[in-house]
Amino acid sequence: MSNQLPPASGTPTSKKIPPSGSSPGRAWLTWIILGIVGLAVGYAIFVRPFLKPAATGRWADQNRPFPISAESAHQADLNVRLVALGTVTPVYTVTVRSRVDGELQKLFFTEGTAIEAGAPLAEVDPRPFEVQKMQAEAQLAKDQALLDNSRVDLARFQTLLDQDSVAKQQVDTQAALVRQYEAAIKVDQAQVETAALQLAYAHITAPISGRIGLRSVDQGNMIHASDANGIAVITQLHPITVLFSIPQDAVPKVMKRFKSGEVMEVVAFDRDGKTALATGRLVTVDNQIDPTTGTVKLRAEFANADEALFPNQFVNVQLVVEQLTGVTVVPNAAVQRGTGGTFVYVVTAQKTATVRLVETGPAEKGEIVVTKGLVPGELVVVDGVDKLREGSPVEIVSPAAAPAAGAAKPKWDKANGKRPVQN
Repeated sequence: MSNQLPPASGTPTSKKIPPSGSSPGRAWLTWIILGIVGLAVGYAIFVRPFLKPAATGRWADQNRPFPISAESAHQADLNVRLVALGTVTPVYTVTVRSRVDGELQKLFFTEGTAIEAGAPLAEVDPRPFEVQKMQAEAQLAKDQALLDNSRVDLARFQTLLDQDSVAKQQVDTQAALVRQYEAAIKVDQAQVETAALQLAYAHITAPISGRIGLRSVDQGNMIHASDANGIAVITQLHPITVLFSIPQDAVPKVMKRFKSGEVMEVVAFDRDGKTALATGRLVTVDNQIDPTTGTVKLRAEFANADEALFPNQFVNVQLVVEQLTGVTVVPNAAVQRGTGGTFVYVVTAQKTATVRLVETGPAEKGEIVVTKGLVPGELVVVDGVDKLREGSPVEIVSPAAAPAAGAAKPKWDKANGKRPVQN
């Protein structure tokens, strides 16, 4: 028999303890750790090699100098100009019309060519006018014969009157007849001149010198003095003028110089305002201001030897109204505008940027006059001002500037954002 006794009543029976690795909470923790490690490995292998390496040295410093471009304020001569839109207008424009009715028999001009005043242009059938002239001349000859006969009779009657052989009334009647024929002769002469004039009008000549345009009618057609289009149009191109308008506020300044007798230069540019077409002078100013626009018209004259200006062409006009000498100028890009007014960033000797309030004047060709706040020789920032503040450290970097003699050219490191790296 077995010597083992059954366990006493109330004594707890021993339980089997599960292994530590079988806990659900610890299993989840293990998987999270493994996921974090996997992400770190993936980042190191697939992402980090393609990231831009962090900048080191002075460029990583919070107070690193900002790269800028700067130019010196300098003295220069500047022309103050008014800019306006103008229209090229010929000095003379003539529509060639026939002054008589008839058949257009001949054309003597070539379209688009230059012609001189008095040159033959066209011919209307002259035969009807030749016949009219012949009739007028015949009537003149007839009346001239009657006048001669009446004068002879008057002389005979006056002799008989002296001999008391004829009544005085008959002599007076004959004298009146002579005066009648003399008046008829004047009418006949006028008829002859009229016929000759009509015959001359049948031969059409150029009234002015210039360029003739396209013909409006072909030979063989019947033309009339009342035709609106005429035969062709002649425009004078040398010289030529430009009409333009300026604001009424600018009139006193223009008139002051215009009345002094100075030659006021006017330059005509193309519609883009970039290419100068011709240079001329102001010749006249209108006598009143247009109340609807508040402007006054001006006329400038150009020699136009190269025919760069064409009638009815739209051009941009620049009128020099004042010439400034020895003024302080800076590039337009240097001037900034804010709530405190107009200012520039000046580069100090400590290589920092400081704000300087300035007063400006007229501008021309990318430069603006500084009337107050700057002196010639001071450096002003023209590029890179968007990141500057008062006291910001700066470094003048001008890739376009030529390096000093004997100095190595700076290399541009593409990996570091194209910042200059010295050899």
